[in-house]
Amino acid sequence: MQHELGKTFLIVNPASKMGEGAVAGAHAAAFFKEAGVQLDCAYTNAPLHAVELAASAGSYDTVIALGGDGVIHEVANGLMAIEQEKRPVFGIIPVGSGNDYARTLGISQDVDAACQQLLSGKIRSVDVGLCNGQYFVETVSFGIDAAIALDTMERRKRTNKTGNALYFEAGLSQLVFHRDMHEYHARFDGEGQVVGQSLTFAIQLGRTYGGGFIICPDALPDDGVFDICIAHPPLGLMGAVKLFAKAKEGKHVGAPQIEMRQAQSVTVQFDGVVPAQMDGEDCSGVSFDVSLLPAALKVIVA
Repeated sequence: MQHELGKTFLIVNPASKMGEGAVAGAHAAAFFKEAGVQLDCAYTNAPLHAVELAASAGSYDTVIALGGDGVIHEVANGLMAIEQEKRPVFGIIPVGSGNDYARTLGISQDVDAACQQLLSGKIRSVDVGLCNGQYFVETVSFGIDAAIALDTMERRKRTNKTGNALYFEAGLSQLVFHRDMHEYHARFDGEGQVVGQSLTFAIQLGRTYGGGFIICPDALPDDGVFDICIAHPPLGLMGAVKLFAKAKEGKHVGAPQIEMRQAQSVTVQFDGVVPAQMDGEDCSGVSFDVSLLPAALKVIVA
């Protein structure tokens, strides 16, 4: 059904996309107020500030996160701290470099268009992931794909570059110099232990990560299961580069090194600390306990 925003709280990361978030936040606030929306607005000023703001937003009908995947991740975590029957509807205005959750929800990366979509959009109940006590809405992954995402963030800070070219640059660097295989022990839905080696190990609610790489083409945010992609050895440099390029369009599926699974829970332990990312945020470690909460969050979709 179509959603009326009602009493709305706009949470803005002013630092997103090299400062574009501040301008976009002011623009979005003016847009909503002109449309007659009852709006309060707050700007984040530190890491995890958006979690606090969202967790205190139980009196609102709608909470909107404006910024990159990081602030969307934080706001989702704050909303999940509110009991489900009082939890506001979640909307997003993507102003970041990756914007993968926006792709999942069909929300435009143009601020005006995204605002209009939120005004005229529909409510959809979607699944939420939980990994080691932290919620995620799009992705958690371990291995070189996570290392690429983390390297991209570091390169962005150093160079002020954005976009897919930066991700490709980080990807090629990691593939050439850090193509590490990680031994793991895993259980899927509590079944028997699986021992293997992986170059990548991605657990997805949405289809994409890394700014549009279609790692799990069949993933849906409301089907009650994770889609999982694991890349196994042997995988030399040229093979890894080819699979990396194919993954941009989801064409890696079917390659002999690629294993695709679905599960509602995954526990995995690696042989050492492995690079890991959750909605683009660093969560590197050794052991991970991942579970799915079906239909846990109401979101606005285009």
